[in-house]
Amino acid sequence: MCEHERVRVEPVTVDGVVSHVVDRVLSQDADRPVRLVVDGHPSTHPESLADALVPPLQVAGRPVARVRVRDFWRPASLRLEQGRRDPDALLDDWIDVDGLNREVLTSVVRRGRWLPSLRDPDVDRPTRAAYVEAAPGTVVVLDGSLALGRGLDVDLAVHLALRPATEMRRTPLDEAWTLAAYTRYRREAAPERRADVVVRFDHPDRPALLGR
Repeated sequence: MCEHERVRVEPVTVDGVVSHVVDRVLSQDADRPVRLVVDGHPSTHPESLADALVPPLQVAGRPVARVRVRDFWRPASLRLEQGRRDPDALLDDWIDVDGLNREVLTSVVRRGRWLPSLRDPDVDRPTRAAYVEAAPGTVVVLDGSLALGRGLDVDLAVHLALRPATEMRRTPLDEAWTLAAYTRYRREAAPERRADVVVRFDHPDRPALLGR
């Protein structure tokens, strides 16, 4: 958001964030897939919010495809080609965007099926997961970091935003090299402008929805 734009800050609970995002999903055509990504610095635990979205969506009658970006990282030989601590590679080379679109995000719309995972990042081997047929109205709930502005075929993006000082404080010393990637991400991808839902997450017990 530009500095001259007036930003509305609405304090909420985590349950309130979940309800807000679920309402956004349910406001869309119930017969068509909805592809949702929850993006945030690892310390915001985007996977926790993504997991919390699943039960209320299912209660509302929507089938859910729960997917993790890290299960669609590129092979280590490619993502670590410049070394294990290269911040530019972390931003540009780790996510297999084409694979994630082809096997999940585009596939669920065009082919009516999705792949739960492509590669196990811990052992760097294909998972050989089987395709899952997508029922009408399936909601893909994806979580990850540095995921916006990459060309992922999503319909709704949620960003868990941190101030740079908070991001620095929450990053372990042995991961300090990643901070340069997040600085570039804020500058180039501008996730707070790009996301459909922005949640200020500096205090996880006191989140706030940002709007204009």
